[in-house]
Amino acid sequence: MPRPFKILACAAVALIPLLSAVSAPAQTMAPPPPPAEAAVPPPPMSHHHWAWRPGYYRWDGRGYVWVAGHYVRAPYRQAVWVPGQWVFVNGRYVWHNGHWRR
Repeated sequence: MPRPFKILACAAVALIPLLSAVSAPAQTMAPPPPPAEAAVPPPPMSHHHWAWRPGYYRWDGRGYVWVAGHYVRAPYRQAVWVPGQWVFVNGRYVWHNGHWRR
C-alpha cells in the first residue's frame, strides 16, 4: 500500500471512535423494538478479551436503521461494554452512545 494511503487509513481508524461518540439528533418518534434474531447474541468466540456489542437502531435522517450486533475487542482487560440506548428526554428520544467501563 503506498505511503499516503497508509497515513489516510491510520487517520480514518483513529477518527472512528471519535465519530461514534457523537450523539444522534433527538427524535420525536420512538425506535422500533429490536428484531427477534438480534435479541440473542451468537455463541461466544474462542478468543478472550472480546465482547458482544448488541445491535441498535440509529437515525439516518429519515427513519431508524438497524445496525447489527458484533464482537469488539476490549480496550483493556476486564472491560465491560455498556450498550447505548435511546432515552426519552423533554419530549424527544436522544441516543446515548455505548461505552467501555471497568
